[in-house]
Amino acid sequence: MDLDDSGDAFMDDAEVISSTEHTGLPTITLGGSSTGPASTGGNGNNLGSSSSKAGSPANPAVFDQHLTGLKDAPRPPKFKNLPYASLQTGLVYDVRMRFHVELFPEEVDVHPEDPRRIYAIFEAFVEAGLAWRDGVSDLDPSYYMGRIDARQVTEEEVRLVHTKAHFDWVQSLSTKPADDLREEEQHPGNKMDSIYLSPATPYSAALSAGGAIEACRAIMLGKVKNAFAVIRPPGHHAEREDAKGFCFYDNVSIATKVCQREFGSLCRKVFILDWDVHHGNGIQQASYNDPNVLYVSLHVHKKGTFYPESSYRDNRPPYGNHLHCGEGAGLGMNVNVPWTAQGMGDADYLYAFQQVIMPIAQEFDPDLVIIAAGFDAAEGDMLGGCKVTPAGYAHMTHMLMSLANGRIAACLEGGYNLDSIARSATAVVKTMMGEQPDRLVNTTPSRTGIDDVKLVLRQQSKFWGSLHPKDPAGRVANLHGERMHDIVRKWQATTLWDEYHMTPLFINRESLSGSFENQVLATANYTEARPMLVILHDPPEMLASVDPRTGDVELHNTWVTDPVKTYTATAVRNGFSVIDVNMPKHVTEETDTGEHEEVNVGGRVPEATELLQYLWDNYIMLSDATHIFLMGTNIGHWAITLWIKANEDAAIEYVTKTVSFITDVALQACRSHTNDLLSPWYAKNSQVYVARSHNWWSLEFSQRPKKKFGKLMENEESGMSEMLQVHKDTVFEMLLAETAAWRASRDDIDDDEMTGQDAVDEGAIVAPAASGLPPVKNFAPSPVKPGESSTPTGAGVRSPGLLSPTKVTGSFSARQRTRSPGM
Repeated sequence: MDLDDSGDAFMDDAEVISSTEHTGLPTITLGGSSTGPASTGGNGNNLGSSSSKAGSPANPAVFDQHLTGLKDAPRPPKFKNLPYASLQTGLVYDVRMRFHVELFPEEVDVHPEDPRRIYAIFEAFVEAGLAWRDGVSDLDPSYYMGRIDARQVTEEEVRLVHTKAHFDWVQSLSTKPADDLREEEQHPGNKMDSIYLSPATPYSAALSAGGAIEACRAIMLGKVKNAFAVIRPPGHHAEREDAKGFCFYDNVSIATKVCQREFGSLCRKVFILDWDVHHGNGIQQASYNDPNVLYVSLHVHKKGTFYPESSYRDNRPPYGNHLHCGEGAGLGMNVNVPWTAQGMGDADYLYAFQQVIMPIAQEFDPDLVIIAAGFDAAEGDMLGGCKVTPAGYAHMTHMLMSLANGRIAACLEGGYNLDSIARSATAVVKTMMGEQPDRLVNTTPSRTGIDDVKLVLRQQSKFWGSLHPKDPAGRVANLHGERMHDIVRKWQATTLWDEYHMTPLFINRESLSGSFENQVLATANYTEARPMLVILHDPPEMLASVDPRTGDVELHNTWVTDPVKTYTATAVRNGFSVIDVNMPKHVTEETDTGEHEEVNVGGRVPEATELLQYLWDNYIMLSDATHIFLMGTNIGHWAITLWIKANEDAAIEYVTKTVSFITDVALQACRSHTNDLLSPWYAKNSQVYVARSHNWWSLEFSQRPKKKFGKLMENEESGMSEMLQVHKDTVFEMLLAETAAWRASRDDIDDDEMTGQDAVDEGAIVAPAASGLPPVKNFAPSPVKPGESSTPTGAGVRSPGLLSPTKVTGSFSARQRTRSPGM
């Protein structure tokens, strides 16, 4: 099969008709009327209707003209004892769906929704020996897929989902001149959204919807065990009164409504699984309040920036996020798995299936499964940017076949790389015909994929008994719970006070004071002439052994890990002053609803950077520190590098070294367009530890990193706590080497051996007396001075430092330095 041969895609209508495997098919004149044995009236909208009455049970023995008129039509089961296994897989394919073409195609830029899409898939089926073609296939037709004839959808069927105005508009396209179609607007004043039009569009769209219906009917009539409908144009973006995103009729939703009406209780509950890379907004809209339709969509969302978001005529907010769960009687019947990034692969999709989709689907227990089978998440697709392989699609199909007694119909949606869709569709059909899926190469989901799936699980656990753990928001709100990170920080503040006399620094800035209340702690000697270590770190990590049945987290099976505290202890033991900055991932509001809160990285970075600038201007530059070391984890790394780029000269002159630990944020380059010294300085005076699991190491240019990223070191550990623990000794070897001269000038007095007033006289930090004053909000005791008691009294509480930060200018030159620069 030569998919690069464009001759087939652009042959004229007569050639397309003569190339079909069928005989006696109706022909079409591109003015709107149909002729031939099964012709309809002038509107060309009815080539047949469902044979059973609404709500009546299906009768497999009923003659059906759309199932029996072809040489390769479905045959009865070969073995009565294995009725399902010996039935054929159905196939809907009609070359007339290729009539829908661009009227003014560009030679270089072919539209993604290319007529060759269905041709490529059918040819792949034939070449793989799955579909029969007269004169090409060797075996008896009964060994292949059973062909199901397509027909045009009726107006009545279309209006189960769309309005009459929408149907009339689509039909009107067949009578309009080409120049008018070029400027056509379904809704005046609103340009068409990712749609091209031709006089044959109504005909092809009607065949596409009718083909989806007949595929599902053939399954419910027992003529085939399952079916694949190779149809176009696609349908899952078409809304009640809007054609958009290459779609005119919502094929899958129409087929669902028709089967529910025709087969009654035999097809009451329908499960629609949409694995197209784009959200199926049309299907969601059609079934949003229907308790008998479970719609699940896996799609790239990118937090509301990926199509079809921001394309709606009514300017609605993001429609495909995890919070859209249905409404009314259909609440809980809409499940969106919105990927926050492109690049998702087999492992991510199967993880979603195992954790969320299959438990929900099994609990729903459908009578029919319909796959909105877009293949634009396939590896190689130019629009999707994901990496699902044919084996991945096969495994998803295999799991879905365990539902509804195997009654499953796959209806083509998107997918625009001809080779990718052909191989992916072939893998799906092989599985439907009974072949086992190929082995998967990658079975480890990405961290982003896991986070996205867990977010969906947490939301959907409100509606499905099979999903655990349950969202605790309701209980928290009623019981007036307190968020654990606030409790842990209070414990930290108390512990650091008790052990190192660290107190909160006053943050006199409205934009920061609320977020960082009690989050910035400093040793009492931070103004003195000694090395200073500034640590900007994430909150401590909590490790829990969760109850496997209830999902409960019990305190006796929960641990807090805080390796940053060991850095503080080592720094204090070696005579450093320390400013500890805890960067909360969420700021608890006074009225906490108990809802799960996502980490807002975009909001945390500016806050952390502004805080570092504030500390520099009001505390660090006003101290007599002999050395300044900046250390950051994740967001702290970003804050440090952004601050350096905003304060190039100050950083080069006063910052001794920077240390960063990175697990799940992007690397930040440190370069300047005006200062050629910045990147070399940063490369020489930084240590950047990056987890091996970080995406950086998969990039080609990671093998030849540039100076702007600093001195990068690959780290075997993937967790932040482990990274901090493993590299503590290495970090302090560097810090102690840099401060060797200062430590030597202290007459070789070891802080470990100093106690009492001797230690105070030498500037060492000692534990306060038992009656020490604990931290109070944003106020701190004065630094301990020689000759004074190390236990502050109430009268000694005031703003820290020797100068009020409200009276100091923001310039780093407030106190001149004589130290040599870091280079």
